Amino acid sequence: MWLVTVYCSAESWRKAATAFNAIVAKYAVKPLSTKKMKDDERRIMTFELDDVSDAEAFQDECMTLEGFTAQFESL
Repeated sequence: MWLVTVYCSAESWRKAATAFNAIVAKYAVKPLSTKKMKDDERRIMTFELDDVSDAEAFQDECMTLEGFTAQFESL
């Protein structure tokens, strides 16, 4: 099992939410949590994936979106 954490600013979310949701739909991800911070409205989202190749590909594709960063780790 792999945990992918994705971070983005409020501005990046407004610009790329549709594209991000399309990426999420491509992979067999299980959403674990989504946090929208009160002070600056940035988002922190975590997802669980079974396959390390999918986790790496999902992370890489998320980072193609401007203002999005991601990392993955073993659960």
